[in-house]
Amino acid sequence: MLNIRGFLQQAAKKHPTKYVFVSGGVLSGLGKGITAASLGVVLKAHGYSVTNIKCENYLNLDSGNINPVEHGDVFLCDDGLEADLDLGSYERFLDEEVGYKNFVTMGQVYSSVIEKAKKLKYEGVTVDAIPYVPEEVIKRIQAAGKGYDVCLVELGGTVGEYQNIIYYEAYRIMKMTLPNDLIIIHVTYFPNPAHLNELKSKPTQLSVKTLNSMSIQPDFIVGRGTTRIDDKRKEKVAYFCNMEKEEIISNPDCKSIYEIPLIFKEQHFGSKVLKKLKLSDKKIQLKDWQAMVKKIYSKKDKKLTIAIIAKYIKSGDFELKDSYASLLEAINHAAWQEGVEIKISFIDAEKLEKKDKKALNELEKAEGIIVPIGWGKRGVEGKINAIQYAREQKVPYLGLCYGMQLASIEFARNVLGLKEAHTKEVNPKTKHPIIHAIPFDKKYQKIKSNKSSMRLGAYDCVLKKDTLAYRIYKKHHAFKNEKKALISERHRHRFEFNNQYRQALEKKGFIISGTSPDDFFVEVIELSKKDHPFFLATQSHPEYKSKPLTPHPIFIEYLKAILKESEKKSKKKQK
Repeated sequence: MLNIRGFLQQAAKKHPTKYVFVSGGVLSGLGKGITAASLGVVLKAHGYSVTNIKCENYLNLDSGNINPVEHGDVFLCDDGLEADLDLGSYERFLDEEVGYKNFVTMGQVYSSVIEKAKKLKYEGVTVDAIPYVPEEVIKRIQAAGKGYDVCLVELGGTVGEYQNIIYYEAYRIMKMTLPNDLIIIHVTYFPNPAHLNELKSKPTQLSVKTLNSMSIQPDFIVGRGTTRIDDKRKEKVAYFCNMEKEEIISNPDCKSIYEIPLIFKEQHFGSKVLKKLKLSDKKIQLKDWQAMVKKIYSKKDKKLTIAIIAKYIKSGDFELKDSYASLLEAINHAAWQEGVEIKISFIDAEKLEKKDKKALNELEKAEGIIVPIGWGKRGVEGKINAIQYAREQKVPYLGLCYGMQLASIEFARNVLGLKEAHTKEVNPKTKHPIIHAIPFDKKYQKIKSNKSSMRLGAYDCVLKKDTLAYRIYKKHHAFKNEKKALISERHRHRFEFNNQYRQALEKKGFIISGTSPDDFFVEVIELSKKDHPFFLATQSHPEYKSKPLTPHPIFIEYLKAILKESEKKSKKKQK
């Protein structure tokens, strides 16, 4: 058995990182990630460097193959990791790039332990789940925190589930060895039944009792609820959970999640955490964040409707937005900066395919159209119909990943006249494979499940001068290397633009404004200003790099183009 205590103590001497574990109770989807990320903003404002690691319960090695309706939008990282959407929250809040070291699943942990056992790394001992699996978790947590003052450790699921007990064991072992270097914050729910009209604390008390049964006492309770937790409830929870009233922190529902760091600041949450971790309490600075929240809540005189042609929005009787979380965030970031109120209209691509009157009516009302990421044939013709409408009616269009591929197909069909043009993903026998698969090359792709190859992570792209894409990146100083007109964006896709059709499409006015540095991949396509007010599509995912304090330039300029067209139409009506 590894001397884990000695290992931890040695590591702590070399890299004195403090750890803040964040667990959840009562119900899932409470917002542990937003709570942790918001606390991270406050701790950064106190002058400390902060990072994170998300510990997921499932046996998948990453989030890439999980249906987005089931688990929300996959967050794509620069290093190619397909992660839980909580990592997007950390990157946006903390302004710190995340990746493989910031994400662990139970599948990864067990796979690693099994591989080590097969290679006799444990020197022939009986490899039991405890202590060897928690030890593997601890190593990953320490690797994530290396070089930072504070590492936020979010534990997936809720306390009491058998799937995540290993993570709580990891905390218990670390706490026993390094008592002054880590704390645990327990996020729970305070329901407010309509027939009672008061916050109830019993679910929190029972959740803490479950935590206590694993020999863990929370340092703080963060109470989620429709309203702020009053003093009476705080006193009650503190009494029954062996805590002080000041250790009960309120996290009420807000119009915007970006207000939460300010709510924590009001309660001196950062100072209280620093005191527990025996770190000095430096003066806090959150002016940029306060100014941003003021923009979010300010009255908007300009209003726009944007249609997202979607396929991952239904779960039973419910319509979910988490499938497009990063896209919605990116739109909002730009909207707040531009002082615009956005109404998002999710239009089911399958309904457009069937010429559903309500769906078509929604499309006609839209002032901007976005076709985002997608996979497979379901709803494809509906998306192509929407792209054709946007092109012909000159509605500002933004295509993301599949939205670029399908825009290329639409142009080939309806402008070039190749009526059978398609992607081999949908029709392997198409006569005109505008989008096709390429042979695997390790310098370009990674192998995923079923031996399928994908481009994953950040890739460079060279923009053609005097194009819309070039002007956008130049205006916002967003080049990776302006002299070389080089940008870098994240990719997550399997099929590619077929270079055999480049010349024929370009002759008809199709502009290829961005390619890979070796000119092998088509990365960005557009239409000229004389043909369309704003028609831009990219194989990459700029939405993953947008942050509330620094919106992505493409979304800023897209909204500006919609506003300009909207104002033109208003003036015409007035005449």
